[in-house]
Amino acid sequence: MKLQNDLLLRAAKGEKVERTPVWLMRQAGRILPEYRAVRESVSGFIELAQTPELAAEVTIQPVDLLGVDAAIIFSDILVIPEAMGLPYEMVEKRGPWFPNTVSSEEDLKKLRIADGANDLSYVIKAIEITKKNLNGRVPLIGFAGAPWTIFAYMIEGSGSKTFSKARAMLYKEPAFSHRLLQMITDSTINYLKAQIEAGADLIQIFDSWAGILGPDQYEEFSLRYISQICDAIQEVPKTVFAKGAFFAREAMGKLNCETIGLDWNMGIAESRKLIGPNKTLQGNLDPAALYGSPEQIQIATQKMMGEFRGSRHIANLGHGVYPDIDPEMVKVFIQTVKDFR
Repeated sequence: MKLQNDLLLRAAKGEKVERTPVWLMRQAGRILPEYRAVRESVSGFIELAQTPELAAEVTIQPVDLLGVDAAIIFSDILVIPEAMGLPYEMVEKRGPWFPNTVSSEEDLKKLRIADGANDLSYVIKAIEITKKNLNGRVPLIGFAGAPWTIFAYMIEGSGSKTFSKARAMLYKEPAFSHRLLQMITDSTINYLKAQIEAGADLIQIFDSWAGILGPDQYEEFSLRYISQICDAIQEVPKTVFAKGAFFAREAMGKLNCETIGLDWNMGIAESRKLIGPNKTLQGNLDPAALYGSPEQIQIATQKMMGEFRGSRHIANLGHGVYPDIDPEMVKVFIQTVKDFR
């Protein structure tokens, strides 16, 4: 099916666009009362993500309500450990929690490489329904967590300020760490290929905890696995978003992907210089800017757009939109991007 709005795909590939495309990380979520209404109809986040019809519904809401140029499938990065045999729970106000963690060879033997299409059939089904219901209006983004970020949760068992257990594992048991990272990588490649088969037009790799590693460890334990994923996926454009990995921007310029996501701490001109001219940059307004007045949001957005002017760009925030931001202020951001010439 031909897309009515293919701005995102053209911008990712570096083709000419009439205007800069815009979407937001975490756009399908708590900022929208319509999302909260659907969420309240089920027992919680995980049931919502595992019910394909409802996941499709909340995926499409931002397209209808906010006017974004892309939908991103409603899911979670932690579906991969679950598919590998390590289930998680979503604890209200605390985030993800793993009743069991991975710390030994015995634990590793209990895990399997997920095959994507079967082990994560509910996500695949949600993509199929979303594609049908979008009816070619905008592209659909599929995604997965980067192997290091997934590893961090599997070792630590929950979110953490330091992820000291996960980082300690890299020092104490590097061979073990590489084996687990490779299993996660193989699972992720299978999963992303299944998403593309189901209709995802573009995929994004989220390395949420990139910034807690030092440069050498990031190269060894994260970038090499992201690189494997980028090399394995050839069918659609790929975006890599590594939060806090300011030290890896030059290396990211060499990845086999079309787009690099910038967080709001990464200077735009400096990033362009380090990454080079042959990648599209995505981002990178500070999400907290959306707490401002409409005029303040317009000024901040125009400043960002001005700094990206003349180079390949997809407009977004520098991280996910915060749950208590007013959807009307999000619309101001989106409209300001659309009006910018």
